[in-house]
Amino acid sequence: MFITFLSDFGLKDDFVGTCHGVMKGIAPDAEIIDITHGIPPQAVLQGALVLANTIGYMPVGVHLAVVDPGVGGPRRPLALRDSRGRLFVGPDNGLLLPAAKRAGIAVAHELANPEYALPTISRTFHARDLFAPAAAHLARGVALEELGPPLAVDALVDLDLPRPELSDGTAVATMLYVDSFGNIALNLTRDDVEGIGVVSGTRVELEHAGERYYAVMARTFADARAGDVVLYEDSYRNVSVAISRGSAARMLHASPGQVIRITPVV
Repeated sequence: MFITFLSDFGLKDDFVGTCHGVMKGIAPDAEIIDITHGIPPQAVLQGALVLANTIGYMPVGVHLAVVDPGVGGPRRPLALRDSRGRLFVGPDNGLLLPAAKRAGIAVAHELANPEYALPTISRTFHARDLFAPAAAHLARGVALEELGPPLAVDALVDLDLPRPELSDGTAVATMLYVDSFGNIALNLTRDDVEGIGVVSGTRVELEHAGERYYAVMARTFADARAGDVVLYEDSYRNVSVAISRGSAARMLHASPGQVIRITPVV
């Protein structure tokens, strides 16, 4: 059985390794795939989007995700099963839902059975003491229903995903995620930008934080010269902003949650 693991823990500290150790101690035959531990600290929306983008490329198994700024508070720990049989483990803060809803959530249960947690549960490290053990027990074949009482699917915490504003030949988009190359994923699809007249080769004006930049819609980075700002459809079918051989995020002083206006240049 596979366990995938996503978090905002980074790799400098011992958190990821400790969770691996807990899972392997319970399910030694499980194969653990680290999706990423580079989600920005406490960035639930970014974690949810990365999980949703990558889940289709992962083997069906147990999917552990922990971006949990509410750890120790009233938020519930939970496990879900989708209609494909994937099992998701993590906090009830919206992190799991965009991925789980891709196939439809079949059932949800609160993690409340102490038999499937470590003997002592820290108030600040539920990933080690609660989520990792639950994921490992599920990987060993423990029934989801054994982990705790059922939860109404429509009562789970969901995320308010930002929607673009498309009108009068202009798109106002939200920056969703900045990758390690400085590319900025937007809440836009190719259909969205084509709807305002932007196709491959179209020059556009980008307005962000009072500054304006010129860019071109490109199919690949090879279509642009070094230093050119481009819009392109990324590998997850989001429209993104990049600089050929540079960092768009650094140039635009951009971060997730900020808005950008895109207007074709006539």
